Amino acid sequence: MPIDYSRFDAIEVSDDSDIEVHPNVDKRSFIRAKQNQIHQERQQRKNRIAALKYEKIINSALLGRIISLLDSLKSHASEAATGNQAEIAFKAVMSTAGDPKDDQPPPRPEGVFSDDQPLPSYSKMLMQLLDQVNKALEEKKPDDRYTAMMDEIQEHVDKIKELQKEQAKELENLEKEEGKKITSDNIHDGFNSSYVNKSGPSEKKEDTKLELLNPNFSTSAPASASGASSSDKVAVDDDDEVEASPTAKKFSEISVNDYQASLKFLSQHPEILTEKETDGLLVLAFDAALERKDDLSRQCVHQALLLQYCRALGKDGVALFFKRITTKGHQAQDVFYKDVQETYMRIKNRSAEIIAERAKEPTEVEQIQLHAMEPGTTIQIRVPPAETDDPDAQAARKIFDSFAPDMKKALESGELDEVNKVLGNMKVEDAEELVGLFGEANILSLEDELIDATTEEGQQQLREMEAAAAAEREAEKEAEREVVGDPE
Repeated sequence: MPIDYSRFDAIEVSDDSDIEVHPNVDKRSFIRAKQNQIHQERQQRKNRIAALKYEKIINSALLGRIISLLDSLKSHASEAATGNQAEIAFKAVMSTAGDPKDDQPPPRPEGVFSDDQPLPSYSKMLMQLLDQVNKALEEKKPDDRYTAMMDEIQEHVDKIKELQKEQAKELENLEKEEGKKITSDNIHDGFNSSYVNKSGPSEKKEDTKLELLNPNFSTSAPASASGASSSDKVAVDDDDEVEASPTAKKFSEISVNDYQASLKFLSQHPEILTEKETDGLLVLAFDAALERKDDLSRQCVHQALLLQYCRALGKDGVALFFKRITTKGHQAQDVFYKDVQETYMRIKNRSAEIIAERAKEPTEVEQIQLHAMEPGTTIQIRVPPAETDDPDAQAARKIFDSFAPDMKKALESGELDEVNKVLGNMKVEDAEELVGLFGEANILSLEDELIDATTEEGQQQLREMEAAAAAEREAEKEAEREVVGDPE
Protein backbone atom coordinates (compact mmCIF):
# COMPACT_ATOMS: atom_id res chain seq x y z
CA MET A 1 0.00 0.00 0.00
CA PRO A 2 1.57 3.35 -0.99
CA ILE A 3 2.28 5.83 1.81
CA ASP A 4 0.57 9.21 1.63
CA TYR A 5 3.07 11.90 2.56
CA SER A 6 0.75 14.82 1.83
CA ARG A 7 -0.04 15.20 5.53
CA PHE A 8 3.49 16.54 6.02
CA ASP A 9 3.15 19.29 3.38
CA ALA A 10 1.81 21.74 5.94
CA ILE A 11 4.76 21.34 8.33
CA GLU A 12 6.89 24.49 8.32
CA VAL A 13 10.53 23.63 9.07
CA SER A 14 13.76 25.57 8.78
CA ASP A 15 15.82 24.23 5.90
CA ASP A 16 18.87 26.36 5.25
CA SER A 17 20.85 23.74 3.32
CA ASP A 18 20.00 25.21 -0.08
CA ILE A 19 20.36 28.90 0.84
CA GLU A 20 23.00 30.69 -1.16
CA VAL A 21 24.08 34.19 -0.24
CA HIS A 22 26.59 36.71 -1.50
CA PRO A 23 30.18 36.02 -0.38
CA ASN A 24 30.22 39.34 1.47
CA VAL A 25 27.08 38.40 3.45
CA ASP A 26 27.38 36.26 6.56
CA LYS A 27 25.24 33.17 5.92
CA ARG A 28 24.30 32.59 9.58
CA SER A 29 23.22 36.21 10.04
CA PHE A 30 21.15 36.01 6.85
CA ILE A 31 19.43 32.82 8.00
CA ARG A 32 18.74 34.31 11.44
CA ALA A 33 17.26 37.45 9.90
CA LYS A 34 15.06 35.33 7.62
CA GLN A 35 13.81 33.31 10.61
CA ASN A 36 13.01 36.49 12.55
CA GLN A 37 11.07 37.81 9.57
CA ILE A 38 8.97 34.63 9.41
CA HIS A 39 8.22 34.75 13.15
CA GLN A 40 7.36 38.44 13.01
CA GLU A 41 4.96 38.01 10.08
CA ARG A 42 3.30 35.06 11.84
CA GLN A 43 2.85 37.05 15.05
CA GLN A 44 1.44 40.06 13.18
CA ARG A 45 -1.05 37.76 11.45
CA LYS A 46 -2.18 36.30 14.79
CA ASN A 47 -2.56 39.77 16.28
CA ARG A 48 -4.60 40.94 13.31
CA ILE A 49 -6.90 37.91 13.59
CA ALA A 50 -7.47 38.64 17.28
CA ALA A 51 -8.09 42.31 16.46
CA LEU A 52 -10.73 41.50 13.85
CA LYS A 53 -12.54 39.15 16.25
CA TYR A 54 -12.55 41.84 18.93
CA GLU A 55 -13.84 44.49 16.52
CA LYS A 56 -16.58 42.11 15.40
CA ILE A 57 -17.85 41.84 18.99
CA ILE A 58 -17.89 45.63 19.48
CA ASN A 59 -19.38 46.36 16.05
CA SER A 60 -22.16 43.80 16.44
CA ALA A 61 -23.23 45.15 19.84
CA LEU A 62 -23.19 48.77 18.67
CA LEU A 63 -24.99 47.93 15.44
CA GLY A 64 -27.81 46.29 17.40
CA ARG A 65 -28.34 49.46 19.43
CA ILE A 66 -28.30 51.72 16.37
CA ILE A 67 -30.82 49.50 14.55
CA SER A 68 -33.01 49.47 17.67
CA LEU A 69 -32.92 53.28 17.75
CA LEU A 70 -33.72 53.48 14.04
CA ASP A 71 -36.67 51.09 14.41
CA SER A 72 -37.99 53.14 17.32
CA LEU A 73 -37.76 56.32 15.26
CA LYS A 74 -39.55 54.70 12.33
CA SER A 75 -42.35 53.42 14.58
CA HIS A 76 -43.03 56.98 15.77
CA ALA A 77 -42.74 58.57 12.33
CA SER A 78 -46.50 59.14 12.09
CA GLU A 79 -46.53 60.93 15.45
CA ALA A 80 -43.56 63.06 14.44
CA ALA A 81 -45.43 64.33 11.39
CA THR A 82 -47.92 66.17 13.60
CA GLY A 83 -46.25 66.30 17.05
CA ASN A 84 -43.09 67.63 18.65
CA GLN A 85 -40.31 65.93 16.68
CA ALA A 86 -37.56 66.72 19.18
CA GLU A 87 -39.53 65.24 22.09
CA ILE A 88 -40.39 62.10 20.12
CA ALA A 89 -36.74 61.66 19.12
CA PHE A 90 -35.70 62.06 22.75
CA LYS A 91 -38.13 59.33 23.83
CA ALA A 92 -36.69 57.05 21.16
CA VAL A 93 -33.14 57.63 22.43
CA MET A 94 -34.17 56.96 26.02
CA SER A 95 -35.94 53.74 25.02
CA THR A 96 -32.69 52.31 23.67
CA ALA A 97 -30.77 52.85 26.91
CA GLY A 98 -31.13 49.15 27.83
CA ASP A 99 -29.73 47.40 30.88
CA PRO A 100 -26.73 49.25 32.42
CA LYS A 101 -25.05 45.88 33.04
CA ASP A 102 -24.83 45.29 29.27
CA ASP A 103 -23.67 48.83 28.51
CA GLN A 104 -19.96 48.20 28.98
CA PRO A 105 -17.95 46.66 26.10
CA PRO A 106 -15.44 43.86 26.78
CA PRO A 107 -12.23 45.17 28.38
CA ARG A 108 -9.20 45.80 26.25
CA PRO A 109 -6.44 43.19 26.58
CA GLU A 110 -3.46 44.44 28.55
CA GLY A 111 -0.40 45.59 26.65
CA VAL A 112 -2.22 45.84 23.33
CA PHE A 113 -3.19 49.46 22.78
CA SER A 114 -0.99 52.50 23.16
CA ASP A 115 -4.01 54.15 24.78
CA ASP A 116 -4.64 52.19 27.98
CA GLN A 117 -7.93 53.97 28.69
CA PRO A 118 -11.01 51.69 28.57
CA LEU A 119 -13.50 51.96 25.73
CA PRO A 120 -16.53 54.18 26.36
CA SER A 121 -19.88 52.57 27.04
CA TYR A 122 -22.19 51.70 24.14
CA SER A 123 -24.59 54.47 25.16
CA LYS A 124 -21.77 57.01 24.88
CA MET A 125 -20.81 55.68 21.46
CA LEU A 126 -24.45 56.20 20.48
CA MET A 127 -24.37 59.73 21.88
CA GLN A 128 -21.39 60.60 19.71
CA LEU A 129 -23.12 59.16 16.67
CA LEU A 130 -26.12 61.42 17.38
CA ASP A 131 -23.72 64.32 17.76
CA GLN A 132 -22.36 63.64 14.28
CA VAL A 133 -25.88 63.29 12.88
CA ASN A 134 -26.92 66.65 14.34
CA LYS A 135 -23.85 68.35 12.89
CA ALA A 136 -24.70 66.95 9.47
CA LEU A 137 -28.31 68.15 9.82
CA GLU A 138 -27.16 71.63 10.81
CA GLU A 139 -25.12 71.81 7.60
CA LYS A 140 -27.85 70.42 5.31
CA LYS A 141 -30.79 72.20 7.03
CA PRO A 142 -33.51 69.88 5.65
CA ASP A 143 -37.20 70.76 5.68
CA ASP A 144 -38.20 67.47 7.35
CA ARG A 145 -35.59 67.12 10.09
CA TYR A 146 -37.06 63.91 11.52
CA THR A 147 -36.88 62.01 8.23
CA ALA A 148 -33.42 63.41 7.51
CA MET A 149 -32.23 62.19 10.91
CA MET A 150 -33.43 58.66 10.13
CA ASP A 151 -31.63 58.80 6.78
CA GLU A 152 -28.38 59.89 8.43
CA ILE A 153 -28.59 57.09 10.99
CA GLN A 154 -29.31 54.60 8.18
CA GLU A 155 -26.10 55.72 6.48
CA HIS A 156 -24.14 54.85 9.65
CA VAL A 157 -25.85 51.46 9.76
CA ASP A 158 -24.84 50.79 6.15
CA LYS A 159 -21.25 51.84 6.87
CA ILE A 160 -20.93 49.45 9.81
CA LYS A 161 -22.46 46.59 7.82
CA GLU A 162 -20.07 47.22 4.94
CA LEU A 163 -17.17 47.35 7.40
CA GLN A 164 -18.25 44.03 8.90
CA LYS A 165 -18.31 42.40 5.45
CA GLU A 166 -14.79 43.62 4.69
CA GLN A 167 -13.48 42.48 8.06
CA ALA A 168 -15.16 39.07 7.73
CA LYS A 169 -13.50 38.54 4.35
CA GLU A 170 -10.12 39.63 5.70
CA LEU A 171 -10.52 37.37 8.74
CA GLU A 172 -11.36 34.40 6.51
CA ASN A 173 -8.25 34.96 4.38
CA LEU A 174 -5.98 35.37 7.42
CA GLU A 175 -7.30 32.21 9.11
CA LYS A 176 -6.89 30.30 5.85
CA GLU A 177 -3.30 31.52 5.58
CA GLU A 178 -2.66 30.69 9.24
CA GLY A 179 -3.93 27.14 8.75
CA LYS A 180 -1.66 26.39 5.80
CA LYS A 181 1.38 25.66 7.97
CA ILE A 182 1.87 23.50 11.07
CA THR A 183 4.29 25.16 13.46
CA SER A 184 5.57 24.41 16.94
CA ASP A 185 2.63 26.39 18.33
CA ASN A 186 0.29 23.67 17.04
CA ILE A 187 2.04 20.87 18.94
CA HIS A 188 0.15 19.72 22.04
CA ASP A 189 0.70 16.99 24.63
CA GLY A 190 -2.65 15.25 24.75
CA PHE A 191 -1.97 12.57 27.36
CA ASN A 192 0.69 14.07 29.62
CA SER A 193 -1.23 14.13 32.92
CA SER A 194 -0.65 12.60 36.32
CA TYR A 195 -4.20 13.25 37.57
CA VAL A 196 -7.13 10.98 36.88
CA ASN A 197 -10.63 12.27 37.55
CA LYS A 198 -12.66 9.33 38.85
CA SER A 199 -15.83 11.29 39.45
CA GLY A 200 -18.75 11.53 37.04
CA PRO A 201 -18.42 13.16 33.66
CA SER A 202 -17.81 16.84 34.02
CA GLU A 203 -19.21 19.53 31.83
CA LYS A 204 -16.86 20.80 29.23
CA LYS A 205 -16.33 24.51 29.46
CA GLU A 206 -14.76 26.67 26.85
CA ASP A 207 -12.79 29.65 28.05
CA THR A 208 -12.19 32.02 25.19
CA LYS A 209 -9.61 34.72 25.78
CA LEU A 210 -9.25 37.40 23.16
CA GLU A 211 -5.82 38.86 22.63
CA LEU A 212 -5.65 41.98 20.53
CA LEU A 213 -2.71 43.86 19.13
CA ASN A 214 -3.83 46.35 16.54
CA PRO A 215 -2.20 49.77 16.70
CA ASN A 216 -4.36 50.91 13.77
CA PHE A 217 -7.59 50.28 15.71
CA SER A 218 -9.32 53.66 15.80
CA THR A 219 -11.51 54.90 18.64
CA SER A 220 -12.62 58.06 16.91
CA ALA A 221 -15.70 57.07 14.89
CA PRO A 222 -18.80 54.97 15.49
CA ALA A 223 -18.30 53.31 12.09
CA SER A 224 -15.31 51.54 13.61
CA ALA A 225 -17.41 50.66 16.66
CA SER A 226 -15.38 52.58 19.15
CA GLY A 227 -16.45 56.20 19.12
CA ALA A 228 -15.21 57.91 22.23
CA SER A 229 -17.21 60.77 23.59
CA SER A 230 -15.58 63.98 24.69
CA SER A 231 -16.12 62.94 28.30
CA ASP A 232 -13.67 60.06 27.81
CA LYS A 233 -10.88 62.13 26.36
CA VAL A 234 -9.71 65.24 28.12
CA ALA A 235 -6.88 65.75 25.66
CA VAL A 236 -7.34 65.95 21.90
CA ASP A 237 -4.93 65.35 19.03
CA ASP A 238 -5.04 68.93 17.71
CA ASP A 239 -1.89 70.99 17.95
CA ASP A 240 -3.87 73.77 19.64
CA GLU A 241 -4.11 73.52 23.38
CA VAL A 242 -7.63 72.79 24.61
CA GLU A 243 -8.89 75.63 26.77
CA ALA A 244 -12.38 76.73 27.62
CA SER A 245 -13.40 80.23 26.58
CA PRO A 246 -14.09 82.86 29.26
CA THR A 247 -17.80 82.45 28.60
CA ALA A 248 -17.63 78.68 29.13
CA LYS A 249 -15.61 79.17 32.30
CA LYS A 250 -18.32 81.47 33.59
CA PHE A 251 -20.90 78.81 32.73
CA SER A 252 -18.93 76.25 34.77
CA GLU A 253 -19.38 78.41 37.87
CA ILE A 254 -23.17 77.88 37.86
CA SER A 255 -24.37 75.50 40.57
CA VAL A 256 -25.22 71.97 39.40
CA ASN A 257 -28.64 72.27 41.05
CA ASP A 258 -29.56 75.58 39.47
CA TYR A 259 -30.86 74.37 36.11
CA GLN A 260 -32.85 77.55 35.57
CA ALA A 261 -29.66 79.61 35.66
CA SER A 262 -27.93 77.17 33.28
CA LEU A 263 -30.88 77.33 30.84
CA LYS A 264 -30.92 81.12 30.93
CA PHE A 265 -27.16 81.28 30.37
CA LEU A 266 -27.28 78.91 27.37
CA SER A 267 -30.17 80.88 25.90
CA GLN A 268 -28.00 83.99 26.02
CA HIS A 269 -24.76 82.25 24.93
CA PRO A 270 -25.59 79.39 22.50
CA GLU A 271 -22.08 79.70 20.99
CA ILE A 272 -20.59 77.56 23.80
CA LEU A 273 -22.54 74.48 22.63
CA THR A 274 -19.46 73.06 20.90
CA GLU A 275 -17.26 70.03 21.43
CA LYS A 276 -14.24 72.26 22.08
CA GLU A 277 -15.96 73.96 25.01
CA THR A 278 -16.96 70.57 26.45
CA ASP A 279 -13.34 69.39 26.27
CA GLY A 280 -12.16 72.68 27.76
CA LEU A 281 -14.43 72.28 30.78
CA LEU A 282 -13.20 68.70 31.25
CA VAL A 283 -9.65 70.05 31.28
CA LEU A 284 -10.72 72.46 34.03
CA ALA A 285 -12.20 69.51 35.92
CA PHE A 286 -8.94 67.60 35.60
CA ASP A 287 -6.89 70.59 36.80
CA ALA A 288 -9.22 71.04 39.77
CA ALA A 289 -8.86 67.35 40.65
CA LEU A 290 -5.06 67.71 40.60
CA GLU A 291 -5.44 70.56 43.10
CA ARG A 292 -7.74 68.31 45.21
CA LYS A 293 -10.73 70.58 44.62
CA ASP A 294 -13.22 67.74 44.27
CA ASP A 295 -16.40 69.83 44.40
CA LEU A 296 -15.15 72.16 41.67
CA SER A 297 -14.04 69.20 39.57
CA ARG A 298 -17.45 67.52 39.80
CA GLN A 299 -19.19 70.80 38.95
CA CYS A 300 -17.04 71.27 35.80
CA VAL A 301 -17.79 67.69 34.72
CA HIS A 302 -21.52 68.25 35.23
CA GLN A 303 -21.56 71.43 33.15
CA ALA A 304 -19.35 69.88 30.44
CA LEU A 305 -21.66 66.90 29.97
CA LEU A 306 -24.68 69.20 30.11
CA LEU A 307 -23.29 70.96 27.01
CA GLN A 308 -22.65 67.63 25.34
CA TYR A 309 -26.17 66.28 25.94
CA CYS A 310 -27.82 69.50 24.74
CA ARG A 311 -25.70 69.43 21.60
CA ALA A 312 -26.41 65.74 20.92
CA LEU A 313 -30.18 66.21 21.13
CA GLY A 314 -30.23 68.43 18.06
CA LYS A 315 -31.70 71.79 17.21
CA ASP A 316 -34.14 71.92 20.14
CA GLY A 317 -31.83 69.96 22.41
CA VAL A 318 -31.42 72.68 25.04
CA ALA A 319 -35.12 73.07 25.80
CA LEU A 320 -35.73 69.33 25.54
CA PHE A 321 -32.88 68.43 27.88
CA PHE A 322 -33.89 70.85 30.62
CA LYS A 323 -37.53 69.79 30.33
CA ARG A 324 -36.64 66.14 30.93
CA ILE A 325 -33.90 66.68 33.51
CA THR A 326 -36.23 68.77 35.67
CA THR A 327 -39.09 66.24 35.45
CA LYS A 328 -39.06 64.30 38.70
CA GLY A 329 -38.39 60.58 38.29
CA HIS A 330 -37.71 60.77 34.57
CA GLN A 331 -35.38 58.16 33.07
CA ALA A 332 -33.19 60.91 31.58
CA GLN A 333 -32.07 61.89 35.08
CA ASP A 334 -30.62 58.45 35.82
CA VAL A 335 -28.79 58.31 32.49
CA PHE A 336 -27.28 61.78 32.85
CA TYR A 337 -26.31 61.55 36.53
CA LYS A 338 -24.71 58.13 35.95
CA ASP A 339 -22.63 59.54 33.11
CA VAL A 340 -21.54 62.50 35.26
CA GLN A 341 -20.51 60.25 38.15
CA GLU A 342 -18.57 57.83 35.95
CA THR A 343 -16.70 60.63 34.17
CA TYR A 344 -15.92 62.39 37.45
CA MET A 345 -14.60 59.21 39.08
CA ARG A 346 -12.44 58.47 36.04
CA ILE A 347 -10.88 61.94 36.25
CA LYS A 348 -10.50 61.73 40.02
CA ASN A 349 -8.78 58.33 39.92
CA ARG A 350 -6.40 59.41 37.17
CA SER A 351 -5.49 62.62 38.97
CA ALA A 352 -4.84 60.64 42.17
CA GLU A 353 -2.40 58.45 40.23
CA ILE A 354 -0.59 61.51 38.88
CA ILE A 355 -0.39 63.08 42.35
CA ALA A 356 1.08 59.83 43.73
CA GLU A 357 3.65 59.73 40.93
CA ARG A 358 4.65 63.32 41.57
CA ALA A 359 5.04 62.62 45.28
CA LYS A 360 7.61 59.94 44.51
CA GLU A 361 9.71 62.30 42.41
CA PRO A 362 12.43 64.22 44.28
CA THR A 363 11.63 67.90 44.53
CA GLU A 364 14.45 70.28 43.71
CA VAL A 365 14.14 74.02 44.17
CA GLU A 366 16.39 76.18 42.02
CA GLN A 367 18.26 78.79 44.05
CA ILE A 368 20.85 81.49 43.58
CA GLN A 369 23.82 81.15 45.95
CA LEU A 370 27.04 83.21 46.07
CA HIS A 371 30.40 81.43 46.35
CA ALA A 372 33.98 82.28 45.44
CA MET A 373 35.10 80.13 42.50
CA GLU A 374 38.87 80.78 42.69
CA PRO A 375 40.73 78.94 45.49
CA GLY A 376 42.31 81.22 48.04
CA THR A 377 39.78 84.01 47.51
CA THR A 378 36.79 85.16 49.50
CA ILE A 379 33.77 87.37 48.83
CA GLN A 380 33.85 90.49 50.93
CA ILE A 381 30.73 92.53 51.72
CA ARG A 382 30.96 96.34 51.82
CA VAL A 383 27.88 98.30 52.90
CA PRO A 384 27.85 101.83 51.35
CA PRO A 385 28.16 104.52 54.03
CA ALA A 386 25.01 106.40 54.98
CA GLU A 387 26.68 109.83 55.02
CA THR A 388 29.17 110.69 52.29
CA ASP A 389 29.91 113.40 49.75
CA ASP A 390 31.05 110.94 47.07
CA PRO A 391 28.39 110.80 44.29
CA ASP A 392 29.21 107.13 43.52
CA ALA A 393 28.84 106.18 47.18
CA GLN A 394 25.56 108.11 47.40
CA ALA A 395 24.21 106.21 44.36
CA ALA A 396 25.33 102.91 45.91
CA ARG A 397 23.65 103.83 49.20
CA LYS A 398 20.41 104.61 47.34
CA ILE A 399 20.48 101.11 45.84
CA PHE A 400 21.17 99.60 49.27
CA ASP A 401 18.23 101.46 50.81
CA SER A 402 15.92 99.96 48.16
CA PHE A 403 16.60 96.43 49.46
CA ALA A 404 14.16 94.56 51.70
CA PRO A 405 14.84 94.78 55.47
CA ASP A 406 15.96 91.13 55.73
CA MET A 407 18.52 91.60 52.93
CA LYS A 408 19.86 94.83 54.43
CA LYS A 409 20.24 93.08 57.76
CA ALA A 410 22.10 90.17 56.13
CA LEU A 411 24.48 92.53 54.31
CA GLU A 412 25.15 94.57 57.45
CA SER A 413 26.13 91.34 59.27
CA GLY A 414 29.01 90.89 56.81
CA GLU A 415 28.36 87.13 56.62
CA LEU A 416 27.96 85.62 53.16
CA ASP A 417 25.96 82.70 54.61
CA GLU A 418 23.31 85.11 55.87
CA VAL A 419 23.04 86.70 52.43
CA ASN A 420 22.70 83.24 50.83
CA LYS A 421 19.88 82.35 53.24
CA VAL A 422 17.86 85.36 52.08
CA LEU A 423 18.63 84.62 48.41
CA GLY A 424 17.57 80.99 48.90
CA ASN A 425 14.06 82.07 49.93
CA MET A 426 13.60 84.25 46.85
CA LYS A 427 12.50 83.41 43.32
CA VAL A 428 15.35 82.86 40.90
CA GLU A 429 14.39 85.87 38.76
CA ASP A 430 14.24 88.19 41.79
CA ALA A 431 17.50 86.84 43.20
CA GLU A 432 19.30 87.35 39.87
CA GLU A 433 18.07 90.94 39.72
CA LEU A 434 19.27 91.53 43.28
CA VAL A 435 22.74 90.13 42.55
CA GLY A 436 22.94 92.51 39.58
CA LEU A 437 22.20 95.43 41.93
CA PHE A 438 25.02 94.18 44.22
CA GLY A 439 27.37 94.63 41.28
CA GLU A 440 26.08 98.13 40.47
CA ALA A 441 26.58 99.24 44.07
CA ASN A 442 29.97 97.47 44.42
CA ILE A 443 28.70 95.76 47.55
CA LEU A 444 30.50 92.47 46.80
CA SER A 445 34.18 92.10 45.93
CA LEU A 446 36.71 89.26 45.62
CA GLU A 447 39.81 89.44 47.82
CA ASP A 448 42.67 87.08 48.54
CA GLU A 449 42.11 85.09 51.67
CA LEU A 450 44.60 85.64 54.52
CA ILE A 451 45.67 82.36 56.08
CA ASP A 452 47.19 82.22 59.56
CA ALA A 453 49.81 79.46 59.20
CA THR A 454 50.55 79.52 62.92
CA THR A 455 47.31 77.70 63.66
CA GLU A 456 46.49 74.07 62.88
CA GLU A 457 43.47 75.09 60.79
CA GLY A 458 45.59 77.51 58.75
CA GLN A 459 48.24 74.90 58.11
CA GLN A 460 45.57 72.47 56.88
CA GLN A 461 44.20 75.09 54.47
CA LEU A 462 47.72 75.83 53.23
CA ARG A 463 48.40 72.13 52.54
CA GLU A 464 45.14 71.83 50.61
CA MET A 465 45.98 74.86 48.48
CA GLU A 466 49.49 73.54 47.75
CA ALA A 467 48.08 70.13 46.79
CA ALA A 468 45.52 71.76 44.47
CA ALA A 469 48.24 73.90 42.84
CA ALA A 470 50.49 70.85 42.35
CA ALA A 471 47.63 68.88 40.77
CA GLU A 472 46.95 71.78 38.44
CA ARG A 473 50.60 71.99 37.35
CA GLU A 474 50.72 68.23 36.74
CA ALA A 475 47.57 68.44 34.59
CA GLU A 476 49.15 71.23 32.51
CA LYS A 477 52.30 69.17 31.94
CA GLU A 478 50.25 66.14 30.92
CA ALA A 479 48.32 68.28 28.42
CA GLU A 480 51.59 69.58 26.94
CA ARG A 481 52.92 66.03 26.51
CA GLU A 482 49.74 65.01 24.68
CA VAL A 483 50.07 67.98 22.32
CA VAL A 484 53.79 67.43 21.51
CA GLY A 485 53.51 63.61 21.19
CA ASP A 486 56.23 61.05 20.51
CA PRO A 487 58.70 62.25 17.83
CA GLU A 488 58.98 58.70 16.46
